[in-house]
Amino acid sequence: MELLIIAYACKTSSARNIIGVIPYLPYSRHSKMRKRGCIVSKLLAKMMCKAGLTHVLTIDLHSKEIQGFFDVPVDNLRASPFLLDYIRKEIPDYRNAVIVAKDPGSAKKATSFAERLHLGIAVIHGTPKDVLEPHDGESSPPLSPSASATSLANLGHSTTTGMDFFPVLTAKEKPPMSIVGDVGGRIAIIVDDIVDDVSTLTAAAELLKQRGAYKVFVMATHGILSLDAPQMIEDSEIDEVIVTNTVPHDVQKMQCHKIKTVDISVLLCEAIRRIHYNESMSFLFRDAPAD
Repeated sequence: MELLIIAYACKTSSARNIIGVIPYLPYSRHSKMRKRGCIVSKLLAKMMCKAGLTHVLTIDLHSKEIQGFFDVPVDNLRASPFLLDYIRKEIPDYRNAVIVAKDPGSAKKATSFAERLHLGIAVIHGTPKDVLEPHDGESSPPLSPSASATSLANLGHSTTTGMDFFPVLTAKEKPPMSIVGDVGGRIAIIVDDIVDDVSTLTAAAELLKQRGAYKVFVMATHGILSLDAPQMIEDSEIDEVIVTNTVPHDVQKMQCHKIKTVDISVLLCEAIRRIHYNESMSFLFRDAPAD
């Protein structure tokens, strides 16, 4: 809200260009309509454009399609070159590592990292047993014809439900967590774009250690690390969590010594300079993986 107020103040003061530098775009995971929810990213983009922003500078959007929600140019910079450089310089024997995707949806990003580092890839499939989704009935299938007829008859109504044409639906069951790929005797590097709720990552790290991985690193661009995430990381099998400084996390680092920071301020500085002097931005994307 503060950003919108400042942008609108600049607009009403006849500013020629209003560029919003937003390293981490909030609500970027809400870029699709889930069940009957709303697309929050589109609402946020429309509010920014209406407030007066003429250009948006951000880093590693959760979905690149979010750029289409804006009516102004969006430069989606990549933090991947900095993270890849950290792997090469700070992880000993990284040649013996394997890039791990925490779910099938992250396989494309993991593949991009693996190709850059000439490493193998593994994919984690399924969900841990202790992570259960709340059941509020919104995804429940309709009652069977016999049960519907019985309940309506007890109420004194017609036994026709109007939903007799519905096929019988079975509840969706997610498989237990498993690993596709060989991680025995290797360093496992889990890559993602946002680290917030770490319950799935801690369960994945435990499974990787059971399968023979002797070190587990988690690498992401945005380290939200909300609630008790630092304590969960400290007590888990994760050896190190590497995130960039797109989101301040100094307090979390004091709570957990496993959190490491990669500075990417030079990327934003160069992008701002190039925009100010009307120079090409293509140079900043030359080493970025096409994820």
